[in-house]
Amino acid sequence: MTSTGRESTRHNDVHDADLGLWTPASYRHDWALFADWCAAADHRPIPAASETLALFLHEHPAAVATQRRRLSAINAVHTRHGYPAPGRTETVRRHLDAARAQRFDRLGRLLIQRATELPTAGWPSGLFGRRDALLLVLAATGMSFTDITRLRRRDIRLDGDTLVVTTRTGERFRLPPDPETGDNPAAHIYRRWAEIQAFLDQYPGTHLLRHHLTNPTEIVFDPLDAEQARQPLLCPIDRWGHLPHAQSMAPQSVSALVRAHLSGRAPVRKVVSVPSRNDSDTWDEPAIELDFDYYDRGTAARHRDHESLKNLTDVFDEIEGRADALLQDLMGVLEGL
Repeated sequence: MTSTGRESTRHNDVHDADLGLWTPASYRHDWALFADWCAAADHRPIPAASETLALFLHEHPAAVATQRRRLSAINAVHTRHGYPAPGRTETVRRHLDAARAQRFDRLGRLLIQRATELPTAGWPSGLFGRRDALLLVLAATGMSFTDITRLRRRDIRLDGDTLVVTTRTGERFRLPPDPETGDNPAAHIYRRWAEIQAFLDQYPGTHLLRHHLTNPTEIVFDPLDAEQARQPLLCPIDRWGHLPHAQSMAPQSVSALVRAHLSGRAPVRKVVSVPSRNDSDTWDEPAIELDFDYYDRGTAARHRDHESLKNLTDVFDEIEGRADALLQDLMGVLEGL
């Protein structure tokens, strides 16, 4: 960098001695306001969580233009120091745009309603229904389709009756129970899909899973090991009901499924009858009653055959001798060519 460039940097940037940060001079006041509030409220200013930023905007009401300028300052400091911009998350966008928030709230309620209507039992309808229901619940939070496909099993959990989802960038979404009824369909939907994954942890393959979805049994949820925690939360399902644990759904597939369910054009999975576990595939041979002379006739037949075939050894020896002689003649002819 030239001396002119260094001089320009010194004039345009401000060094925050407390945090060790270089702040653009044009953002100095807005960043200082945010940093001071974080210190007073015991929040970390960098990297800041989206919930922290939303709370800051809530406690410092101002015109939309002013709030956007504050977000620009906070985003600029974060990106300058290698952190993701917290002001670009869905949580903050909804806080700034009331119309956007209302639109997404209506869409979220519709997605949750569609999710509760999907089948949870039967083969393979229950399998697709449980996965798609959780997919719709995640879409109802407003997170992007790409973030949904990046989720791992460790990124979603239940905090009491509240479903908590954390994206790869650290943005956290909370789906609490209904304040009036106390029910949380999102939590039920998550448990049903987690039950499928826990069942496959214990019994890999689709054969037993078919019976489980037809006649569900109680599943014990063990803590996830390291490999299970890294597995994708949502994976594709083929027409035979196979779920590749290590493969994530594509964002295009998630987008297409969400739109199909919203429009009522989602594929209908027919329920296939599953034979009972008690059914046996073996065939019982009917009993046969033998007459009293059966064994005598068999013994006589074996004696007769023994007499008729006892000379076969000599016949076979003669044939073998002739074959050897023919082979010797053939070898002689070949050597004479």
